[in-house]
Amino acid sequence: MVAEARGAGRTLAIAGAGSKAGVGQPVTADAAIASTGLAGIVEYNPEELVVVARAGTPLADIEAALAENGQALMFEPADWSRLLGSNAGQTIGGIAATNMSGPRRILAGAARDALLGVRFVNGRGEAIRNGGRVMKNVTGLDLVKLMAGSWGTLGLITEVAFKVLPRPETEVTLAVDGPGAADAAKLMARAMGTSAEVSGAANLPGPIAGRVLADGRAGRPTTLLRLEGFAVSIAERIGRLTPQLGAGHDIAQLDAAASQRAWAAIRDVAPFADGTETPVWRISAAPMAGHAVAADILGQTEGEAFFDWQGGLVWLRISGEDPQADRVRTSLAAHGGGHALLVRTGEDARARTSVFQPEPAPVAALSEKIRSSIDPDGVFNCGRRPFASVRRAA
Repeated sequence: MVAEARGAGRTLAIAGAGSKAGVGQPVTADAAIASTGLAGIVEYNPEELVVVARAGTPLADIEAALAENGQALMFEPADWSRLLGSNAGQTIGGIAATNMSGPRRILAGAARDALLGVRFVNGRGEAIRNGGRVMKNVTGLDLVKLMAGSWGTLGLITEVAFKVLPRPETEVTLAVDGPGAADAAKLMARAMGTSAEVSGAANLPGPIAGRVLADGRAGRPTTLLRLEGFAVSIAERIGRLTPQLGAGHDIAQLDAAASQRAWAAIRDVAPFADGTETPVWRISAAPMAGHAVAADILGQTEGEAFFDWQGGLVWLRISGEDPQADRVRTSLAAHGGGHALLVRTGEDARARTSVFQPEPAPVAALSEKIRSSIDPDGVFNCGRRPFASVRRAA
């Protein structure tokens, strides 16, 4: 199909189940090609801690198979379908193509770190296999890492191999009342610097804390610190962690069920899943700079923000219809730089805004050389060229 399209000079829009179709500039193409027909788990041996599946396999099927064996994808893939109003399921290929990583990324790494191998069809119509099914693998050019976060601009992924790990027995989250964003960044840094193995660190301003926790915390800024593993180990680690958080804080413990609900809401950006098209930015910055970036932007426009990844991942919603890309990226650059992805906005704004972080000219030139060598005729996802910047910062 790809070879025929290339030969006829036609372009293709790659899609999975469509859960993230609203991200990026609108893709212009002569036809669509979806991976959903390529479904099914190809190989899964729990003892080897690897699952191999065709790209169109629903993520829910993967997670169900892993759960039966007490295992999980430890990078905790997010689901933006409610945020984007798509209400579509996710595919495992879409997770790989977008490098979709959740709160546990600060401890377990991103999706690309767990991606062991890929099969894909490039823009020349050639079937390519790269990587393998074990962690130690040397195959020359690491196309596996290149495909992770390429957003369908380099090829049609047909199969993926992911490393899996045992699912934590239980979890507890410490809810620390009071610290504002700047003090919370310091508190989270102290927590991550201990041996407590914190697997989630987020700061929620008062109004957002009320939406996430739903326990009367509205108006009370809250910092969440998650610990996972065996119950005995968690209790001992809490005993070591709590004194490091400083005096003067009220600290509550969320049990496993409440903790899971809270982190699912943070992972899926539930506080901003309001059924509107108001602009939502995903900003990646240095952990100690995230609060300053948000304060700078919100000092010039109305909106709200909350923080994941120890403060380094800023979810920011701007009131109104204008995403104010220049203001967002100017503020980000003023605080050390990073990456800003416009995840949600109206169709007109998507068409006229640089949704993905612009690259410096030398990097953009290198990115274009890579893309043109893999898809020389621009068959895939015309109008969307994010892969190098997304791959670096997602």
